[in-house]
Amino acid sequence: MIRKITVLTLAAVCLLKASAFCQSDDAIKAGEGIAVTATTNGKVKGYLHNNIFTFKGIPYAQSERFTAPQKPKPWTDVRSSMTYGPVCPTDPTTTVNDPFEFAFNHNLGYSNEHCQTLNVWTQKLNDGKKRPVMVWLHGGGFTAGSSIELPSYDGENLAKKGDVVLVSVNHRLNVLGFLDLSAYGEKYKNSGNAGLADLVAALQWVKDNIAQFGGDPNNVTIFGQSGGGGKVTCMMNTPAAKGLFNKAIVESGSYITSFTDKAVSQKVAAALLAELHLQPAQVDSLQKIPYETLNTASKKAIAKVSADLKKDGQPVNVGWNAVLDGEMFPYQPSDAKAMELGKNIPLLVGTTKNEFAAFAPTPKDLTMDKAKATLSKRYGANTDAYITAVKEAYPNTNKPSEYLDIEFGFRSLAIKQADQKSGLAGAAPVYMYLFTWQSPVNDGMYKAMHCMDIAFQFDNIKRCEEMTGGGKDAYALASKISSAWINFAKTGNPNTPSLPKWPAYTTANGATMILDIKPELRNHPDAALLKIALATAR
Repeated sequence: MIRKITVLTLAAVCLLKASAFCQSDDAIKAGEGIAVTATTNGKVKGYLHNNIFTFKGIPYAQSERFTAPQKPKPWTDVRSSMTYGPVCPTDPTTTVNDPFEFAFNHNLGYSNEHCQTLNVWTQKLNDGKKRPVMVWLHGGGFTAGSSIELPSYDGENLAKKGDVVLVSVNHRLNVLGFLDLSAYGEKYKNSGNAGLADLVAALQWVKDNIAQFGGDPNNVTIFGQSGGGGKVTCMMNTPAAKGLFNKAIVESGSYITSFTDKAVSQKVAAALLAELHLQPAQVDSLQKIPYETLNTASKKAIAKVSADLKKDGQPVNVGWNAVLDGEMFPYQPSDAKAMELGKNIPLLVGTTKNEFAAFAPTPKDLTMDKAKATLSKRYGANTDAYITAVKEAYPNTNKPSEYLDIEFGFRSLAIKQADQKSGLAGAAPVYMYLFTWQSPVNDGMYKAMHCMDIAFQFDNIKRCEEMTGGGKDAYALASKISSAWINFAKTGNPNTPSLPKWPAYTTANGATMILDIKPELRNHPDAALLKIALATAR
């Protein structure tokens, strides 16, 4: 009898141990009392995935259409925050380019105008440790995109590898975020920058709440790619965000060189009202008009204002952008007072080698003679000098197409931003990079295209195999790049033992980290090429 009880007891103990072992090995842990923490609005409950606390869709603000963001209404119950919140409405996706959609693998989510939510990944909650915080601002210009659009945006791996707290943000875009109705009353005085005011509100939420998620509110890095990089630039140029972040990374997004003049943004609003047959006194009607109607009218209004300005000899590039409203953005980015606002913010800035050039694939049968004929149409008598400069800038160039697919616009703007900031007396350091790694996928058609580098910065090669191939070279480079981004977030310096010494950039030294299979630091790596390309391209 005693023996039987002992056997049963041992069996029960083994089952308990096995059960406990299985539970500890579960990739997902979710349930009552798991991943719960407090915010200023109420408690939230997330889940654990691979031992990373994950929270999704946490409200950081609320607002009516075209009005300033306000703090969310508090809640009393524990708010379930386990799935992504809504994304801002944009143009519907009706067709895709199959080979490129294969690489990007978009997640369009679901749309709702009440999209002011954010997501958090962290190793620990409420443990008193002050982890660096990295706030990701998504791409898509100021018109489209979301914090969930690409698989590379997932913050789990970066949080796990670097013991940082990763935050990503959704906010108002396009006509909902940048229609300037300031001419029609105090209620709408900040409507032209509502989408960027959302980002300020998100950063304020981080300041107020991130300690509960294990983060340091006094060590916040904002980073973003393409439109997200443009938003980082905007945050560096507004007094409203001063003190809410400490470091900045602009990835293929140095294109915001000016803000829209208020007279122009107000013309767009007036044209939109006219398009909808509304009088100024009926401006409140815009609150209830269906988004699709509003969006269509806004496009027609932009086109009309652009045409009118062109007719008047003012070829202004009209589109959704920050508005020079005298309050949130009192100065143009090149103004000395604007640059002073971000003077003490360390900056990491760069681009990819091919950016958008990869979206116009060259013929597979392209010969060097055909490539040279195409180049001659662009560069005329400077064609041979251009070819020589390409080989100097990119010594591994060997395919005819590689002379045609180099991007110069974003690259030159990144240099301009780095020059302006590093030229300020006593300014925080600037670090420059150029991502040149070539994806092998789909016969190499993706090259180092726009968005390619994000998977490497987030250490998300596994999630982005369609774009990167998932090979050993991709993993090795991602380890180096993500380490540099983590170190920059921690200290304001991207140097890491896995990369060559990375000095701060100056106009004189042109120090640029070339991010490729074998990273190398080069000074002014493509100066001669840029000079020819920008001066003589037709």
